[in-house]
Formats: sequence, C-alpha cells, structure tokens
Amino acid sequence: MSELELLPKYPPCEPVVLGELPGQPTVSIIVPSFKQGRFIRDTLDSILEQKHRPLVVHVVDGNSPDNTVDVLKSYGEIPELKWVSEPDRGVVHAVNKGFARVEGDIIGIQSSDDMYLPGAIDRIVELFKQHPDVGLIYGDAVKVDAEGKDLLRDTLGPYSMENLLSMKTWIPQPSAFFRREMLDACGGWDERIPYAPDTDLWIRMAFRTEVLKVDEFLSQRRMHDEQRDTQGKRIIDCYTQMIQQSPDIAAAPESLRRAAQVGCHLIQVRYNPTGSSWYEFWHKWQARQLDKSSVPFQSIVRSGLQPIRNVLSKMKQAVLGRPTTSVKK
Repeated sequence: MSELELLPKYPPCEPVVLGELPGQPTVSIIVPSFKQGRFIRDTLDSILEQKHRPLVVHVVDGNSPDNTVDVLKSYGEIPELKWVSEPDRGVVHAVNKGFARVEGDIIGIQSSDDMYLPGAIDRIVELFKQHPDVGLIYGDAVKVDAEGKDLLRDTLGPYSMENLLSMKTWIPQPSAFFRREMLDACGGWDERIPYAPDTDLWIRMAFRTEVLKVDEFLSQRRMHDEQRDTQGKRIIDCYTQMIQQSPDIAAAPESLRRAAQVGCHLIQVRYNPTGSSWYEFWHKWQARQLDKSSVPFQSIVRSGLQPIRNVLSKMKQAVLGRPTTSVKK
C-alpha cells in the first residue's frame, strides 16, 4: 500500500466487511519515533516480550539526533523488529509510512514513550476472534510518570458513538487495535490535523464498524514534559477542525451532530488555553445547553464561583497584609 493510498478516506457509511481471521493472525505494531531514546527501549521491550506470534514491529524514526538509532541497533537482527530512521514531516507522516509497510491482520499504534502491559496482544487477538464483526477494540490505559510508576488507574466510560463525540469517553491510542480491513477502507492519519489524527481515524472507523470497549488495562501511558499532550491550544484547534471538516458528522443524525458540538466545547475545558475559570464556565455552560447530561450543574457552579473566590482572596490579602491561599476546585 502506498502513502497516497493512505490519505484519509470517507467512503459511504456502510459496514466494512471483515474477513475471517486465521488461527494465528499476524499482529503489526507501528511505533512512530522522534527523540525518544530514553523511553523507546521500554516501548519495544513491552511489545517484543508479548507471547503472541507472528508479531511484527515497525519503528518509523524521524532521523532522531539522540541515541534512538543506537537503541534500535542494539536489538540486532531480531526478525520481529523492522525499523527505518530518516527525515519525515512529523508524527502523522511517520504513522502513515508505517501503515504503508504493515502486513497481517490486526494493527496497533504505540507511541515510542508508552508501553503495552503483559498479555495485552494475546487478549486482543482473543477478543477479535470472539467478536468477528468488530473492527476496532480498545481498553483502558494506566497513566504513569516518566519513570514508569503508576499515577492513575481510571476506567473509561462505556463506548457509544454519542459518548465518543461528546467526550464522555475517549479511545486511548496505546490501548487500541483494529482489523486491517479498516485501514484499507478508511485510510490513514490526516496531516491537516497533526494534534488529533488518532481520534479522527477512530471516528472514521466508528461510522463503519462495530467498536468494542473492554474494561481492562492494556497499556501504560507515560506522562512527561516533552509529550504532545502539553500542546493544549494546538490540540483544541485540530480537534475543532477535525469535527468541522468531517463529512460523516455533517451527514449524521442530529443527535450525533449535537454530541460533536458538545465535544468541541469540552475539549476547550480539558485543555483550557487561558487558564481562566470564566472561560471554563462559559464552555461548560454552552455544552450543558446542548446536552444537560454532558456537564453536572454543580461543576458549572464551581467554575462560575471560582473567579469570585479569587477576588475575595485578593481583597482579604490586601486587608490583612499577608498572603492567603485560593485553591481551584
């Protein structure tokens, strides 16, 4: 498959026909990489130590100037590991280059700083066999720090298209896997939205296949200062553009279009580029006008009262002549 064939596709919203999986399906994992030399060994070990075979790992590195290539070379001639290191246009281009190289039946995308938990791939293969009409399966992800220590184990809410669009749930890339037929039908990541390409692909797939969410932790999602999740304003802009340009959402029933509008407000709340409680209050209020179940009323009240608390705190500090503490709730 060429990179041109992997441009985003919006075929008719009809179910993609999935073939029968072989007894031992090949699982291909794409690992886009750039300057993650301190983490990528953990990532690769977490994949290569999975028991399932056949397994192929495609590392697509963007000519990293750090020790990434040295780490890749240290694995020698392991047949499961294939890699390339050359200049590219960024992570979206790297993933699409990986898509163009994949073979087999089931595909995952793993960031070069995240890790699979033991047994994750065996479990995914089992689930796809049990659910032959499902094209996309995902589970939960453990949030860990830069050293790999647990920070949070949070089970995501149940899947539905409405929940996905309204951000009542989301699909964590490190814990998501899909059938090869979905890639052929939907194409790859969209370079126009470099900070929401995985969500865009999941939505395209969700309009064309059954999606299964399992309440099991399949991966570790590493939190550190250099990750893309710190780019809040860019994430908001790309997410909004993704929703606005989607012909699938434009042609969807009103309930789904409304859910997508809710999501555009709640992404503003999640990544609040201003840090302002008034900004948070306004977007929560707008989301609730569209769907009362999207934001608890108490949450809106707290956001609206916080600026008042801040003003009162400053007044108290001025009167008493000593600092006070205001905690945002």
